[in-house]
Amino acid sequence: MMKLTTTCAVRRSKILIVMMAATFGCVTLINNFTDYTAYYEYIGEILSMATTEGNESRRYRAVTSSLFHHRFYWAIITFETIFTLCCLIGTYQLFRTIDAPRKEFQSAKRFAIIGLTTAIFVYYIIYVVIINEWFDVEYSTKRNAFDWARSNLEYMFPALIYVSLENEH
Repeated sequence: MMKLTTTCAVRRSKILIVMMAATFGCVTLINNFTDYTAYYEYIGEILSMATTEGNESRRYRAVTSSLFHHRFYWAIITFETIFTLCCLIGTYQLFRTIDAPRKEFQSAKRFAIIGLTTAIFVYYIIYVVIINEWFDVEYSTKRNAFDWARSNLEYMFPALIYVSLENEH
């Protein structure tokens, strides 16, 4: 019978946290692919600033090219795919080394760390900085990605810190 030690619990919690991020990524990707048109239109409205009111001095930032909208959306999907795959691989590698010596378990975290860092990039740089700040989504009458991105960041950033820590002895 396995003895549940603190180290055992910490390692399992790290695996679970990375697996939950991977699950979120999988569901997000399924949504992006199965309802591509709706999400593409969402991104297009944001980039063209079609629903943004006020701040007319910043209207020069609007991008109305549908080709650019598709490419921007595919960039988001690509980064979300990278984050998801890295978290899936990271989950597997952590699970595989759950009973390994500390250095081996620590080394197995690399894909989980890359995945969580990529998720932070997607939700902070793309959604908060570019979409929210540059394209003024906070002034949109219809669209707001900020709260959604913030809730993702509130999970991914502490998850990255916790998973990265070498606190399993």
